[in-house]
Amino acid sequence: MPIIVNLDVMLAKRKMSSGELAEKVGITQANLSILKTGKAKAVRFSTLEAICKHLDCQPGDILEFRNEE
Repeated sequence: MPIIVNLDVMLAKRKMSSGELAEKVGITQANLSILKTGKAKAVRFSTLEAICKHLDCQPGDILEFRNEE
């Protein structure tokens, strides 16, 4: 998949656990895990906004496009 999710990197930089972020964002740890592993088919802008707010980052810090040619 050409979209790479760097959520683990941002969590480590902010010294925050997945459980803590899930609670702050208002999603389940299971759904956050699906997003972290890149298995999510979509992400709501409201969820992405909340993640960026709590991690003090930009969407581009979390999501990355890599061309697989």
